[in-house]
Amino acid sequence: MSTPSLNDLIELGAISEAQGLRGQVKVRPHSSDPVALLSSKTVWLSLIPRRDLSLSTVSSASAPHNSKASLSEYKVKGAKMHSGNVVMTLDGVDDRDQALALKGARILVARDAFPKADKDDYYWVDLIGCHAINLQKESLGEVIDVTENGAHGVIAIGELVKKEVRYLVPFVKEVVQSVDLPNKVITLDWQLDWQ
Repeated sequence: MSTPSLNDLIELGAISEAQGLRGQVKVRPHSSDPVALLSSKTVWLSLIPRRDLSLSTVSSASAPHNSKASLSEYKVKGAKMHSGNVVMTLDGVDDRDQALALKGARILVARDAFPKADKDDYYWVDLIGCHAINLQKESLGEVIDVTENGAHGVIAIGELVKKEVRYLVPFVKEVVQSVDLPNKVITLDWQLDWQ
């Protein structure tokens, strides 16, 4: 299998720590319901090589960025939830030292490997780029991002290219009237002058 580009992969979490002595890793998922992460058979880890310690006194804004992120494929031997984290066993990671070497790695999965979503359920990544309109058919902009605030999802709408947010809209059934993923259109009960 050829290495995909970062644009073809979706980041689902990051390795926060080693778990136990047998090479398991503790993953902090980006979602409160990490179904795609738990069901993945293959993951990609993105590691940015450690910088020279002599650069540690240079601010991150002015430090040179000569290092490129590496992308490594791992087969998943097992994954389970434990105390709000996902504990994964990766093929080839057999002891605590190997697991600790992966600390900080971002976990990425190919979008086509996600389980099929139920009717009226959506992967947030699929909403990004959708055109948002209101009930009066007025354009609100494009979905730039989707986040979670604890109670519900929040969609950031505005100009996608500039990443300029105009509206932060709760992703709740009272506001979201319809989601048409094939046509990339979301209809919202939202007015142009609401901030």
